[in-house]
Amino acid sequence: MSAKIISRRYFIGTAASAAALAALPFNLQAQPVKKTRKPNSKVRGVQLGCTTYSYRAMPHKVDDVIQYLLLAGINSIELRSVAEEDLGLPQLPARPRGTMTDKEKAEFEKATREAREKQHQWRISLPMSRYEEMRRKFNNAGINVHIVKFAPSSWYDDEIDYAFTAAKVLGTYGITDEMSEEACQRLGKFAEKHKSLAIFHNHSQVAESGFSFDKYLAYSPANRLNFDAGHFFGATGIHPNTIIEKYHDKIKSIHIKDKTGPKSNPPDTNMPFGQGETPIADILLLLRKEKWPINVDVELEYRIPEGSDPAREVAKCIEYMRNILE
Repeated sequence: MSAKIISRRYFIGTAASAAALAALPFNLQAQPVKKTRKPNSKVRGVQLGCTTYSYRAMPHKVDDVIQYLLLAGINSIELRSVAEEDLGLPQLPARPRGTMTDKEKAEFEKATREAREKQHQWRISLPMSRYEEMRRKFNNAGINVHIVKFAPSSWYDDEIDYAFTAAKVLGTYGITDEMSEEACQRLGKFAEKHKSLAIFHNHSQVAESGFSFDKYLAYSPANRLNFDAGHFFGATGIHPNTIIEKYHDKIKSIHIKDKTGPKSNPPDTNMPFGQGETPIADILLLLRKEKWPINVDVELEYRIPEGSDPAREVAKCIEYMRNILE
């Protein structure tokens, strides 16, 4: 049976759960979800979760995000920008719309440099006790932070040290950043210093001629992959299991999304789970069979249906995958 047929069967099986989720109140911040039991999204040995980037269109403080995670029953996450935002990171200036005059461009660049230096000073002076408190919040709710995305490859050296120290305090196995030669060359050395891991996320560069994950992994023994199976399939049309099987000992986490393939109409497009062509069932069943310790995180990027919100859509995605694995 093809992966697509399997996916559609499981999608139908989640219809009742989706209907129940749709009936929940829209404003989760105003009407927090109460849970009497700790969440558990580990199913048949496969740890399901999400990246908090999925909630970017909603109120984004840690307390808010915890409510969204409890709604979906998620107990393991990739923590994104919500961490520093919650702790008060100075913000960079918003880029003016339209074409800037030379004077406006100079003023914007000056304001950006000044804000960037404020961020630098904020990071190196922030007490790690603030991250200890954040970890307690998540852990008390039954949620583990398995990886944190600071994306620090362009930061000062002392900021990168801060990132790895904070990641350790949060209880993670490392930090993640976007895959580039500069990032893989630089961050791996810091990961070695901190006895941690530098984990890199791919986009559509996987379709470029001559692309190989080997080059990026070779820069440091501490380099690992945050393999985006959706981006990989959408850009190449190749089954993601070919990469997972080859690099399973180098993959710490997988981003899951349902996309159309590069030759479909429309091509390489994010879809609700079960409506795209990414062989999600094949990926999950491979991990269940082989028992590889790889986190599977929803990265919600499809258009939110009218009347829903990202929190309820993430919950649907988790339920969809849970039904495949059970």
